[in-house]
Amino acid sequence: MNQITHAANTFTNYRKVISLADHDWETAEAGKISGLNVEIKKDNQMLDQHGRMLHHFCTTSYLGLDRHPALIDGAISALLKVGTLRVPNSKNRCKLAILEQYENELSELFGTPCLSTLSCSAASAGVLPLLASGVFTENRPPVMAFDRMAHYSMNHLKAACADETNVVTCPHNDMDFLETLCQRNATVAYIADSAYSMGGVADMDSLLYLKDRYGLFLYLDDSHALSAVGAFGAGLARPRLQALEDDVLIVASLAKSFGASGGLVMLGNERQKKLITRYGGPSNWSQSLNSCAIGAGRASIKLHRTAEFAGLQKKLQVNIRHFDSLIRTEQQGSNMAIRLIRCGDAARANTVAVALANHGFFTCAVFFPVVARDKAAIRITLRADMTPTLIRDFCDLVTDLLRVHDRNVGC
Repeated sequence: MNQITHAANTFTNYRKVISLADHDWETAEAGKISGLNVEIKKDNQMLDQHGRMLHHFCTTSYLGLDRHPALIDGAISALLKVGTLRVPNSKNRCKLAILEQYENELSELFGTPCLSTLSCSAASAGVLPLLASGVFTENRPPVMAFDRMAHYSMNHLKAACADETNVVTCPHNDMDFLETLCQRNATVAYIADSAYSMGGVADMDSLLYLKDRYGLFLYLDDSHALSAVGAFGAGLARPRLQALEDDVLIVASLAKSFGASGGLVMLGNERQKKLITRYGGPSNWSQSLNSCAIGAGRASIKLHRTAEFAGLQKKLQVNIRHFDSLIRTEQQGSNMAIRLIRCGDAARANTVAVALANHGFFTCAVFFPVVARDKAAIRITLRADMTPTLIRDFCDLVTDLLRVHDRNVGC
């Protein structure tokens, strides 16, 4: 294979990033909206080391399952039954029997072979270099096309993938760019989120067209959609495919709406699973999910099949619509729980987030490099167990704080 070379800092430049972002992080920490140590006191409320009781408005437990009694009981029961947290070696050599049962149950729930990992990030770290090598595309290394807004857990692997094949960064959701790439290259793999952590979703209709027309390989991170939407929590990507074929891989977190811990890979066939298990590095080495995580996950699977679970999904959608009726954002009308209240510069975002926290609402001020330098925002997330009054109080407060800030700085 021809050696592929690239210049230094083609994909990352940490020194520059730190020089541009560290002041804003220091401001966030000084303002007590970063570096918090918290105790969970009740649903969606926590006490920080500064004595503040905070409503959690940047959680990713969109259905509120992180404190569900069934999942807590499942974790405790599994630990007591197994008698240990884990078998301390790589899972391709030896693993707990209940982990095999868990992966079989995940496979049954999502209708395709599934592999568990310590996190969704570990899944991508193990799988993407393999995909780049061509082992999933008939030994033809694909051009790896990363969406510009793909999550950092995927984007930071560009350099590793570039050691195997050519790597391209695509403009966000630019399907014309992607189609041209497919026309000019025999094999292309597109790496993206199906639901983005900073709001918005993938253009699934166009992606499926490109898949059928040109054989585009799809690698999609469905972390923010899994469990939150879809029948039995199937998410955004999986329901769009009657069966997961050899040219689609879906990764997702089991620590968000699913309510447990770890990550998973949805696969097209058992051969892919075996390759990842043997050669997927970070997705398998050192350790596997512990018995508590497995027990909580198995309890979550049972819950996914109940009317209670479907009711939580509906409550989440009601809360999303309620928020949209009070504050207009770029994500207006989306069924995803993420909303960005644009602030422009990082100083404004930090100032408003600090004031919100001091009034009992914990949010995320997001700024470069998480978003573009002029796109800083207050990132908030909604949950099924939030009350309409709580959402209204938050919206009224953030609107007032933005107005006061702008008046004070003469905007």
